[in-house]
Amino acid sequence: MLRGQRIAVVVPAFNEADKIARTIRSVPGFVDHVIVVDDASGDSTARIAARSGRRGLEVLSHATNRGVGAAIATGYRRAAALGAQATAVMAGDAQMDPADLPQLLAPVLSGAADYAKGNRFAWSDCWRQMPWSRYLGNVVLSLLTRLACGYGTLFDSQCGYTVASRAALQAIDPDTMFARYGYPNDLLARLARAGARVVDVPVRPVYGPGWRSGIRVWTVVYPISFVLLRALVLRLLVRYARWGTKPARIVGGFPRVSSSI
Repeated sequence: MLRGQRIAVVVPAFNEADKIARTIRSVPGFVDHVIVVDDASGDSTARIAARSGRRGLEVLSHATNRGVGAAIATGYRRAAALGAQATAVMAGDAQMDPADLPQLLAPVLSGAADYAKGNRFAWSDCWRQMPWSRYLGNVVLSLLTRLACGYGTLFDSQCGYTVASRAALQAIDPDTMFARYGYPNDLLARLARAGARVVDVPVRPVYGPGWRSGIRVWTVVYPISFVLLRALVLRLLVRYARWGTKPARIVGGFPRVSSSI
């Protein structure tokens, strides 16, 4: 526990047999539940994770590959069932610095935010650490996501290092989350429509020696374009529906009308 609140970390993993043990070991000791979701890996990811012996560890496995968003949704559902007040996501490839987790948790645990996300661009030497292709791609997607979702001050939309409150998980409905690449943009759009308070937190970009991305342009352009277009259309429809309405009451922790939309 941290600040008297139950903490869970969801670790989506696909073919991370060489990194999953290191990722699990890196999760800070104050975390109550570590939920590894193996997305039908073709290697020994699940077996290596299960034998790590970490306190509070659970390994869940998908029978077929469903995508990183679906793996995170499975973890979110389990974290909610376990009673976690705050649920973080840390990728199974050891690309997220565990030292940044307390700072990501802080605004959610204090009640200052409903959802906190990492912003690698706020790190002082991000441009030195992040590969240029990834850097430029993330800049473009972050600007488009701002337009589609309405969170005008947020950046680094593709950063998957996040913390969600229990109320935020209820608002986004994990059962209907976008399953594959594009899930971070879908999440931000859902949070915006719910009027959730979302904040950026500086996190260190981690790209080790020999880093190679498994993402190919043609596998992400269509799904992310679809997610952003849908988000923009829904945002405009929500805005149109709210014209002329009275100021919103706070319901279930979120305002029904958000000034960010």
